[in-house]
Amino acid sequence: MQDFFTSQLDEFNISIMGYRGDENRVVIPAKMAGKNVTILFDALFKNHPEITYVKIPNTVTNMGSYMFEGCTKLKEIKLPDSLTEIWEYGFAKSSFEELYIPDGVEVIMPYTFKDCKKLKKIVFGKGLKKICDGAFELRVSGSQFSY
Repeated sequence: MQDFFTSQLDEFNISIMGYRGDENRVVIPAKMAGKNVTILFDALFKNHPEITYVKIPNTVTNMGSYMFEGCTKLKEIKLPDSLTEIWEYGFAKSSFEELYIPDGVEVIMPYTFKDCKKLKKIVFGKGLKKICDGAFELRVSGSQFSY
């Protein structure tokens, strides 16, 4: 089961504000109610440890904070080429190991990858201009590292 809760942004676009589901593979629809899904709001998949895979459609331009916090089995995320913004703490406490950031993302915000302890590889797109301080902050057994 997968249910998405939406909010209309304008006559053509909607935001997904909430998710209820129990499947391990989540595919977000590109359109709902005939409108493009353009924003994924804060904490959309927070505390869904069953999720292992998420595919985001090529209509999404913005992803909220704490999107995947508590997704302890998350292995793969497919980000769309349309993505331009990932908000602070976007991937915080996620368990994936690799990620490709699309060309449209220019800034990696503070704490975007905070406490991503299994993260091994990120490929940044050609549009990246800035990585903010603390983007990769990691707390391990009382110690804090930031890079």
